[in-house]
Amino acid sequence: MEEKLFWVGILIGLHFFLSHHFREKDKFAAPGFSKLWHRVFLSIVGVTLGLLGSVILDNRNGEVVTAQLFTLKQVIAGLIGAFLGWIYVDLPFGKIKPAEMEPASPPKAKEGAPAAKTERWNLPKFIKTDLEWSETLFSATVLASVVMYLFIQAFKIPSGSMRNTFLEGDHLFVNKFIYGVRIPFSQKKILDFKKIKRGDIVIFRFPSEDPADYQCGGRQYGKDFIKRVIGLPGEKVEIRDGIPFIGSAAVGIEKYAQYADNVRYPASPNKIDEKLFQKYWENRQAGKLFSEYVRDNFGPVRVPENSYFVMGDNRDRSCDSRYWGAVPASYIKGTPLFIYWPLGRIRIPN
Repeated sequence: MEEKLFWVGILIGLHFFLSHHFREKDKFAAPGFSKLWHRVFLSIVGVTLGLLGSVILDNRNGEVVTAQLFTLKQVIAGLIGAFLGWIYVDLPFGKIKPAEMEPASPPKAKEGAPAAKTERWNLPKFIKTDLEWSETLFSATVLASVVMYLFIQAFKIPSGSMRNTFLEGDHLFVNKFIYGVRIPFSQKKILDFKKIKRGDIVIFRFPSEDPADYQCGGRQYGKDFIKRVIGLPGEKVEIRDGIPFIGSAAVGIEKYAQYADNVRYPASPNKIDEKLFQKYWENRQAGKLFSEYVRDNFGPVRVPENSYFVMGDNRDRSCDSRYWGAVPASYIKGTPLFIYWPLGRIRIPN
């Protein structure tokens, strides 16, 4: 969302700075140009409302793709908004009154005093209003995008894989700076304030760069997931009858873990070499090749460096690292801060 806000802010900022340029050139003294530029501003407002409105609706429906700037549906919504903004001045309630078309006159200077500055007075009333809104929207969108990029992001729980820690539809804020600040247009992070440890809940972008990659019953490319860290970089992870083991020792008491089924799936009847299974798993093929056999009896595998093995708390209803591999550290966005909606569930998760 922050990247989307950033580019919308750039579009509004372009209008703001061009408006100042045109004012200095006294372009707004011509009523025709003023009306045209007013159309441009309304189109920018329309495209902003169309794009961000469509993004918000997709987010509420769990369809947001964070790796893609705008989807085709969102672009179409933006173009429709731009068109509606362009034709607004042709509608009866949007027409500009003739008295508003002429530039305002500067205040009269007192006798003997220097001439008054005309910086803000040589603008038609509606252009002056547009410029004020443009300045406000530019500042607000850039500030919001910076805050969301560096510090906080809103997130909605899309499924039941983390029950009962989170429920479907819970809205929460994500602490994005705790595990480091990502350098724009790269996967590198700096200023990590805390190391990821076992038991941490993390929000991450699904670890695949292939938009056609089919996992967990659908295409997950670019979507944000939430899971709990079980295996750390370099550790040997194995699942035996649903219980995670690190090396030869069970993880221990997991108060957060929930098992919905009374029956455990057996190991795959087709024995496979450990190194070959590791290769399949790292290539995100375990779920495709072994289906539900990996749910309760999995591995062992060695977690790659700078990567993490994650699982949902609702172990029997979670599509996670057992099926599609480890999560590289560069894909991890942050950790939950607190649930803010519904009101009855406001709390800090653990």
